[in-house]
This record gives sequence, structure tokens and C-alpha cells, in this order.
Amino acid sequence: MDDLPLPLILEILSRLTDSADLARCRLASKTLNALSYEVGSINHLCSMSRYLKSRSPETKLHVTPFKTIFKDLVSRSRFLESVSIGVDKSLSGVSFDDLEDESNDLYLTDFRFMKEWLPIIGEGLRSLSISDFWVQSCWRRSEALSLISSYCLSLIKLEIKNAWLSVDGLCPMPTLTSLTLEFVRLDDEDLSKINNCFPSLRDLNLIGVGGLREPKIHLLHLRTCQWSVSNAPLSLTISAPNLVILKLNCIKPRSILLETPSLSDFYLSLENADEFKLTISPSLKCLQLESFNLVSLFSMFNYGETIEKLTLDSFRRTEFVEVTNFSLEKLFDSFPNLSNISLGPGAWSDAEASFRTGGLNDRTGMKALKEFVAHLVIYEFEFTLLFIFSILDKCPKLLDMSLLIPHEVDSYVASNLMSRCRDEFSRVRWRWGIWKEGTEDTWIFDGI
Repeated sequence: MDDLPLPLILEILSRLTDSADLARCRLASKTLNALSYEVGSINHLCSMSRYLKSRSPETKLHVTPFKTIFKDLVSRSRFLESVSIGVDKSLSGVSFDDLEDESNDLYLTDFRFMKEWLPIIGEGLRSLSISDFWVQSCWRRSEALSLISSYCLSLIKLEIKNAWLSVDGLCPMPTLTSLTLEFVRLDDEDLSKINNCFPSLRDLNLIGVGGLREPKIHLLHLRTCQWSVSNAPLSLTISAPNLVILKLNCIKPRSILLETPSLSDFYLSLENADEFKLTISPSLKCLQLESFNLVSLFSMFNYGETIEKLTLDSFRRTEFVEVTNFSLEKLFDSFPNLSNISLGPGAWSDAEASFRTGGLNDRTGMKALKEFVAHLVIYEFEFTLLFIFSILDKCPKLLDMSLLIPHEVDSYVASNLMSRCRDEFSRVRWRWGIWKEGTEDTWIFDGI
């Protein structure tokens, strides 16, 4: 190792996925020890194995405390720009019943713990990530944000997970452009202060943030936003004139108000849409919807003619429904200028159920469709095949057809479906794959 060029050794040390290995390298040689203090990033993760050893009577006296290792790593590092400290996702299964006392050995947003190391390295930090241990942090309100805003004056990216945060003492951070809060407890007034103190945010991710009742986001420079709302009922307001991409996951909101004139990509998932109102951007091009009742959402989009790419799915996926209010005709009535359609298994099942009862009628928008993607649900082989053929008959410009077959379908049935489709419509470029709930799609054939 000592024979390697020093820049190469430094690059290797910088790529270690767990910086506990960096601490071990310091004991291996003088060269590694010296270079270890020049790395630009620290990633310190508490694994389930370390957690169990630290609590076992046989091993806990031989385990160096997690926080002690981290403080040693960062306190003598001279060029740190990125720091990540957290617990492994496997520890999310640890419950309060598993704890014997009110320990704080993994309470990572602890003000006193952060005060011991953040002032030393904060000035040069550009990225900071803290993933706390929920069973120790959820009942302790942390003022970590005030420390971060006081000492990290050049911070660009901030990520905090599994914590109860206070905004008391929060100072403006004009350099921060990316913020992720995941499974964090906040109040409406806390979110308002975040709006005011982080005015330059371009990327915002709020995943499972609890405590919000009528939250409002007002950020002039925001470009992308992912917001997963776990509680209900809620009214949501987003005022962001430069927002381009929005991913919104709700349960049963009372209202959603979007003042987003530049929005072009919108992903909306919610259980029920019977009583909520939506104001949407006229510049929308790509839309993805998921709901129990898709048709009730269609009327919310007054500018449906601007949408060119549409992805749909219904939460109903397990049983065949003879009568449904969703159909391809209603889809094209609401979105007449589509060039690309993608249907999830629930939406395909609903569309095929409508086809079984009334066939497929012509719509003007069908003449412009060029690409079609579907996760098939095959209840009766011949009806599924007939539905596919009807779509291709009504859509003369449809030349790209991507169909995913359920993984449980017999291989003979799947092969028969593919061969008959190719024989009947040789003009089409067929792409075939397999889908399974909870896993990524697998593509098995791509060609004519």
C-alpha cells in the first residue's frame, strides 16, 4: 500500500462506505494515518451488529462507543466538506420494549453531542446528513437546526431523518439549496420558519413529516419537491413560481392549492379525491396519478389538453371488477393530446373491465397516441388479447407497445400471448417484460 501514489491512496480512503474502516486504517501504517485526516467526506453508520454487541453483557465492554469514534474521526480531519452519521435501516425495527433504560448513546441530534464536534468542522461543510435512532430521538425535542444554521455557513445540502426538531434559534441559511426531512416531527409554524430561513432552496423533500395540519410551502427558487403526507385531513398549499417537478403523496386531503405556473411534471397519489379541490398549472406536460377513483381526478385538470405523457394506476389490484367508471374513452376525453400512456395493473384491470361491458369506442385523441405501456392483469386470456388488438386498431400511430406480464402467469400462456400479438401487428415494435408486486420490472424482450 505504501508504494501507491499518495493521491491514489487518498482517493481510496475517500471512497470507504463506512468511516469506521477509516479509523482502523489509522492503525495500519503511518502513511494511512497521515492521509486519513485529509479525506473530504466521513460516512459513519451504526449497524445492527454493532448495536447488539454494544448491549450484550459479553461484548459491550469491548465496543468503543459509536459517538466516540465519530468525534475522533471528525475532530482531527482538516478538509471535511461532507459528513454523514446515522443508524442502519435495520434498527428501525427496534421498539421501545427492547430498551432497558432511557439511554442516549445513539441520540444523534442531541444538542450536547453536536456541540462537541459541529463547531470544529462546520465552517467548511457543504453537505450534512444525520439519520437518528427513532426510539431515542422521538421523545426528545432537538435544537440541532439552530446549531447547524449557526456554524455551517457554507452548507448546500442538509438531510435529517427520524427526529423531533425545534426551529428555536434557527438562523437564515442563504446558501442551502437542498433539504430533506424524513420521518421528522414539525408544526405548521415550524415549516413557516423554514420557508423564511431557507430562501434559496431548489430541492425539497418532506417524507412522512408529522405534526402538520395546514402546511404551506412558499419558496421562490424551488425547482423540485417531493412531499409525502402521512396524516389527514389536510389542506396543502405550495407557492413556488419556478417549481418544475412535484411528487405528492397524500391520504384524503381537503384541498390542494398549487401556485406553480412552471410545473411540467406532477406525480399525485392519494386514496380518495371526492371532496378536494385542485388548482393546477397550464404548463403541465407529464402527469402520474394513483388513486382508488381515477375518474374523479380527471375533472380536476382543467388544462388536460396540455398533457402529453400520462401514467395511471388504481389501488385496486387483486380482484376483477365487472363494472368500473374508468375507461380509455374517459381518459382520452380528459386528456385528448396524449402521445404516451402507461397503465399500472390496477388501471389496466379497470380499463379491461370497462371494455368487457361496452367495447372500445373511437376518440379523436386515439389517433395521435404513439407509445403504450401496460402492466397486464390476465383474468381471461382471449379478452385480454382482444383488448390489446382493439387498442391497436383504434390507435393507428401506435408503433411502440410495451407489455409486462404477471410473474405468476404460465410460461405457455405468456409465450402464446407474445406470438399472437407479433403475428397480428407486425408494424408494432414490441417490448415484453414481467412484473411482480414490490419488485422492479424485468424486461425480457426488446425488438420487433
